[in-house]
Amino acid sequence: MLQDIPTPTLHEASKCVLETERLMLRRPTLADVKAIAALANDRHIAENTRRLPHPYLHDHAVEFVRAMADDPRETVFLIENNHTPIGMVGVDWRKPDAPELGYWLGVDYWGQGFATEAARAVIDFTFEEFEFERLISGARVANPASRNILEKCGFQWSGVELHRFEALGSSTPVDCFRLSRSVWSSLKNWGNSTRRAR
Repeated sequence: MLQDIPTPTLHEASKCVLETERLMLRRPTLADVKAIAALANDRHIAENTRRLPHPYLHDHAVEFVRAMADDPRETVFLIENNHTPIGMVGVDWRKPDAPELGYWLGVDYWGQGFATEAARAVIDFTFEEFEFERLISGARVANPASRNILEKCGFQWSGVELHRFEALGSSTPVDCFRLSRSVWSSLKNWGNSTRRAR
């Protein structure tokens, strides 16, 4: 997920840092490669994320960060808690009419509300900066925790589809969700995320 994804506007997301109550979200750099590779190289994460390979090697992280650096319009953020990288969150623009929210956290950081907090900040940023009517996302049917995150962010279930997962080497059922601009507008006062230019 989140590699070589063009966005439909010239807004430069790279100069943006999103801050929430506990998190800072910023563009990943080559200095983050070791941390990204260490976090992502876990089968539990790969099996729940469509495009992450397993094992996830240092070279995968380098390729990913370089792809992000090549496009200043990327909307992909490294999630930090107390200056420690804990995961990634962003929007996949492969289908400009249906941008897709994606995220993953290192296993040690599951169950603490970090994914919901990070997702909400990126949802706000995306709806505020880009012109589109809905975001989509998905969670493996076998991953109720991710489904809960999406529901807490206002996403509504839209059905089940089969999607291929690189680490599994096969397709598996995915609960599909969508969040309309109108629903987001009614929920956008959900937190204290702020944005600042760097």
